[in-house]
Amino acid sequence: MKKLLSTIAIIGACVSAQAQAPRPVEDVNKVVDNTPDSINKALMSRPAPGTTRKDGHPVLFLIGNSTMRNGTLGNGSNGQWGWGYFAHEFFDTNKISVENQALGGMSTRTFYNRLWPDIRKALKPGDWVIISIGHNDNGPFDEGRARAVIKGTGNDSIEVTIKETGRKETVYTYGGYMRRYIADCRAAGAHPILMSLTPRDAYDGQGRIVRKPHSQWLAEVAREQNVPYIDLNEISGTKLDRFGRWKESYHFYKDHIHTSKFGAQLNARSAAEGIAASTDPQLAPLQAMMKSVKPDTLSVKREKGKPVLFITGDSTVKNEDRDDNSMWGWGSVASSVFNEKKITIVNCAKAGRSTRTFLNEGRWDQVYNSLQPGDFVLLQFGHNDIGPIDKDRMRGTIPGTSDSTRVYRMEKSGNYELVYTFGWYLKKFIQDVREKGATPILLSLTPRNRWKDGKIERRNDTYGKWYREVAKATGVDFVDVHNISADFLDKKCGSKEKADRYYKRDHTHTSKLGALNNAKSVAKGLKKTKSELRKYLK
Repeated sequence: MKKLLSTIAIIGACVSAQAQAPRPVEDVNKVVDNTPDSINKALMSRPAPGTTRKDGHPVLFLIGNSTMRNGTLGNGSNGQWGWGYFAHEFFDTNKISVENQALGGMSTRTFYNRLWPDIRKALKPGDWVIISIGHNDNGPFDEGRARAVIKGTGNDSIEVTIKETGRKETVYTYGGYMRRYIADCRAAGAHPILMSLTPRDAYDGQGRIVRKPHSQWLAEVAREQNVPYIDLNEISGTKLDRFGRWKESYHFYKDHIHTSKFGAQLNARSAAEGIAASTDPQLAPLQAMMKSVKPDTLSVKREKGKPVLFITGDSTVKNEDRDDNSMWGWGSVASSVFNEKKITIVNCAKAGRSTRTFLNEGRWDQVYNSLQPGDFVLLQFGHNDIGPIDKDRMRGTIPGTSDSTRVYRMEKSGNYELVYTFGWYLKKFIQDVREKGATPILLSLTPRNRWKDGKIERRNDTYGKWYREVAKATGVDFVDVHNISADFLDKKCGSKEKADRYYKRDHTHTSKLGALNNAKSVAKGLKKTKSELRKYLK
């Protein structure tokens, strides 16, 4: 009961203090973060410090701000995610629990004064604490949010009186607060880790992502205090530098500090990779509790001198593919048009997938991580992108090719997702392939066995139009399989009944004959392009 009353009192004190603060204003980074103004909700949505501990195992506490835990509830409802949400994916939860104690809007100073005391009480010998905070260490010292710290790592301090409350406080340097976090951890028998900040969406004069000075300050304190240091800012910054401006930009959302799911996952992986790669012997026990940080790849048998052709798509590309009575995808008969003595074919397509679900399920990452310079990737989606976005199979995409987005709440799971347009997903795939030195080729979707006035259905006003827009915007080679196959069926069949032998069970999925015909359409279209892939046709 005493503990409950204590918790209520702490929350009440935080709410009271925040109630006296002025309305949120834009900070020096042009960001408005409302989280502290609803700190009562935020505190209740965060786990009580130490409550994730299982069977006496250690806890990895994450100390940070909105780049680590975004929004009042931290559930992506605003399209922004903090990397702490994904950090547990790299640790064995049977050995250690990962507890995200970060809170948006906190500075090194305000976190230490308001939230750290309860975490400090929950620390036990053998626990680990990642301290990665500093984005909000700006603004006034003695009014408003009063969250600024003295720059640098010196031992100087200043005495301030908060104008709104009259409360007196000693303010230290950035390094001074880090020393306090470290001392508190060690006093409890826990292991502190200093980690630099997440990168911002900002470039320096050399066209590189800006590296913040906090990295040097943290490295200095880490050496002085003999504490492990992970340069998250550099690890993630190096990745963003390699991506190019368009890809780098979608790792952020709404502003230049807060990350989208892409950015949060990138930072979580970078943090884990930094820990796993560290040669600091102090981190060995934590490394033993980690999962592999090796990116997921496809099993590809590579032969010297032979590039790999990765084929992506849905059930029209890969299906049952068993016998003459089953449904077939053309990718499973791609060897009928490609010379396997010169190129290795890997059919990565999966039935029922849209561009969005192919990405969300990690299938695209497997392709991306497996690519090598000189490879080729065929991209063909669309049949499933037309479905509902937030219900049923939740695989639909926003119609069109713009970079517009919208946050949806999934009906079944209640989870939030930032969804993009059909064309955006294609542009992402194209850019990813080029980044790895491989060649992307866009294929329009296969035609359906629907007829009107003796002509098979054409979807040139929707998906056909969007494919062409993406091809024009990116300069990618485009094969219009949709119209090549449709032209053939118009001429060869002239009706649904006569075209039935090219399909199996419904109007979308093809028989083996239909799959072979679509493969021929791919080859016919490729011959009209300037793509190097033409050289590998039979």
